[in-house]
Amino acid sequence: MQHRSIFLLTVLFFLLISDTHAQAPPLRVAVAGISHGHSGWILGRTGKPDIEVAGIWEPDTALAAKAARQYNIPRNRFYTNLAAMLDALKPEAVLAFGSVYAHLEVTEACAPRGIHVMVEKPLAANLAHARKMEALARKHRIHLLTNYETSWYPSVHKSLQLALDSNYTGTLRMARFNHGHQGPKEIGCSPEFLAWLTDPVLNGAGALTDFGCYGANIMTALMRNEAPVSVTAVTRRFKPKVYPKVDDDATIVVDYPGAQAVIQASWNWTFNRKDMELYGTQAALSAPDAATLIRRGTSGRPQETKVTPEELKVYTDPFVYLAAVVKGKETVAPWSLYSLENNVMVVRILEAAKISAKTGKSVPL
Repeated sequence: MQHRSIFLLTVLFFLLISDTHAQAPPLRVAVAGISHGHSGWILGRTGKPDIEVAGIWEPDTALAAKAARQYNIPRNRFYTNLAAMLDALKPEAVLAFGSVYAHLEVTEACAPRGIHVMVEKPLAANLAHARKMEALARKHRIHLLTNYETSWYPSVHKSLQLALDSNYTGTLRMARFNHGHQGPKEIGCSPEFLAWLTDPVLNGAGALTDFGCYGANIMTALMRNEAPVSVTAVTRRFKPKVYPKVDDDATIVVDYPGAQAVIQASWNWTFNRKDMELYGTQAALSAPDAATLIRRGTSGRPQETKVTPEELKVYTDPFVYLAAVVKGKETVAPWSLYSLENNVMVVRILEAAKISAKTGKSVPL
């Protein structure tokens, strides 16, 4: 009888442990700003128990009311005061979906409270903001992550993996990044989004910031801790009547001691694209979309493969990645796509590109 009781207690214990593991508490987050067109990624994220949106800070009450109706969110979850929301809700992390300029304000509010932050790309609107954000994150020991759509692409992860393997591609010599679309107004971005996306202060620039950051982010991950030697850029305003305050096209050349990156960012292309080409001394890789990888050896013949998240065990949801990092299940590798050091370098490259475009000269880093 005693042995039977011990057995039943043991079974009950393991059932309780199993149930607790299966029902791990969700990451409790708050949203800071919803004017970014990507805010729907979190506001409309339903049916997944891993993230709990406890509250939303949005000072534009009309925009807040619109989002409440669109996503069926109770109005009492919206706040007009960021500090009051953070103190009332005490979230584990905050997701910033306002202007790029507002990323500093969000970090200044969250870091001293020990709240982790994920911002939409790029990290900051200018280098001074990036440096302040970096200092705050390191001082208060919070994670400060930057989210790019291309960070979820299996083809990008596989390209990084293979390009960093010198036996596969040889030494990297040239990288070309093509990121852009027809233009934010042309594709139907909301008035609230356009208001700051086309503002040289609130966004930092136009297409140069909006799409130039992708190539800078991936190239920095490829080069790891090797800084560029110089940055040279040319910007254009092909549609000054549509975008009178900012550039709508940018070509950025980033030089390294043994390699070069050409970043093409545009609001003038006939279709949406996010693709790249990497050229090594032994082979070239191209990633035309999120799931396709093409290798060409010295013969030039293409070898196409499909890449799956399961194969690489990569994250295809930024919020799942954030939860894993905050809960200690995932470590942010130095110079990796989401990392702070990478994204400070991205802002350094973009800042140098803006100066180069303005002066007509290469800018040393």
